[in-house]
Amino acid sequence: MSTTQLRAFHFVALAGGFSQAAREMATGQSTLSAQVRQLEASSGINFFERKPRGVVLTPEGQALFELTSRLFAAEAEARAFLRDEAGRTGGHLRVAADGAFLSLPILAQLRNARPRLGFSLAIDNSDRVVELIVSYRADVGITARLPGDPRLYARHFANMSLGLCVPNEHELARASSVAMQDLAGLPLVMRERGSLTREMFERNLAEHDVSLGPMLEISTREGVREAVALGFGISAVTRHEFGHDTRLKFVPIRDARQVIREYAVCLAERRHLPLVREFFAQADLWGEAQGGADAPSPSDPV
Repeated sequence: MSTTQLRAFHFVALAGGFSQAAREMATGQSTLSAQVRQLEASSGINFFERKPRGVVLTPEGQALFELTSRLFAAEAEARAFLRDEAGRTGGHLRVAADGAFLSLPILAQLRNARPRLGFSLAIDNSDRVVELIVSYRADVGITARLPGDPRLYARHFANMSLGLCVPNEHELARASSVAMQDLAGLPLVMRERGSLTREMFERNLAEHDVSLGPMLEISTREGVREAVALGFGISAVTRHEFGHDTRLKFVPIRDARQVIREYAVCLAERRHLPLVREFFAQADLWGEAQGGADAPSPSDPV
């Protein structure tokens, strides 16, 4: 077994096939195939199931991939440290988040502290955020769902209160805030089930025993916004995902006690890395500026 063979295996697993890995590594496909074959022959283990359109890891291959992910992540961190990219003013951070409206302000603060900071940002659902972190494709993440994976460290840094998105001409647009009872019977536009904003809004409706009028489900935030602007109904949003639209107004719901809790997450083994620590610190500062987070519940890792 050699590091070269392990590297060949790792990048084939990461790319999902020999041809894609060869392109990404700027090497020959036959070279990669030979290195993986040598690794499998010397260990007596098959790490891949060969398919017509790529490869799939065997259970043994998945176990080895988790090890090589840690190995090459540590190697990349060592290189960055030696090149001083992870120094006080630079570095590169890979971020995964279930929305841009929280992650970008935090990254802006971090970049002010580190003028030469580079970063990549992947926007996806909460499950995918966790997957990217666990597979070493992201260094840190932001999600509104507390991960249950024991390999992760998660810190609650902010609460997002709910409000309404209403057209400017709607009668509620003139109010500085509304109560849940004010919404009884009104038509509603919402994301499909699985949306955490919808879940929290429905909890508040149930808590106040409020029934709404007809509901229109739309799969994207952009679609919900357009439907509200065209008068199909009101919608529930947090202030930070409301954005800017001159056709619409955000109206706080003053008695919506069920809020969305936001978490910064990373692999537990990497939580003490300088750049990861700084990201968490900036998330805490951002949360404090928005009104803070309440004390962690017993289920929140600390």
